[in-house]
Amino acid sequence: MSAIRLLVLNAVRQHGRAHGYQVRNDLEYWGAHEWSNAKPGSIYHALKQLAKQGFLHAHEIAPSTVGGPPRTEYEITDGGNEEYFRLLREALSSYDQQMDVKSAAIGGIVDLPRAEVVALLNERTRGIEQWRASVTEHYIPEDGPEQLGHIGEIMNLWIHTADAEAAWTQGLISRIEGGAYTFAGEGEPFVGVLKDGEENPYATGERHPGDAG
Repeated sequence: MSAIRLLVLNAVRQHGRAHGYQVRNDLEYWGAHEWSNAKPGSIYHALKQLAKQGFLHAHEIAPSTVGGPPRTEYEITDGGNEEYFRLLREALSSYDQQMDVKSAAIGGIVDLPRAEVVALLNERTRGIEQWRASVTEHYIPEDGPEQLGHIGEIMNLWIHTADAEAAWTQGLISRIEGGAYTFAGEGEPFVGVLKDGEENPYATGERHPGDAG
């Protein structure tokens, strides 16, 4: 799964309608350029591809009074909403997602009902447990990695990763079950995007030709 699709759909969905530079600004505000492939070129390419695939609708608006080409604004379609929630559910429930995909999914958890998020995370936990069990069929953690020479360090890494993933997931489940955050259907959602004209303290300032589109 590509994190950029999930990130871009999330940003456009939160705005309702947004031009490419707004989406880029939001993703930099989230720090996504540091932990994913959400670079300017990738963002603008993703917007065009998602529009081409029918997940976003592209509106061409009038150029500014100071001149320049018309700017394109994007709005999520019904199909785009379906794709967003499909990607979100898959990313939350799958144990073997890359860090950027998991991070992108965390940014969208409150778009789902609380009980569903807990169920998806429990499914993720079961996947982690099964993965760990498959490793320990060939490796006994208590005997240490040396039992397999330096190759045992690979198994040791997998075990530590599985344990850390399980502990983090269980912690998140506990916080959610304890009432943390505002989920779908519970009230006013957390606003995670910048308002028009709001300064982004985390903007990279890097210029890209797509900024004007």
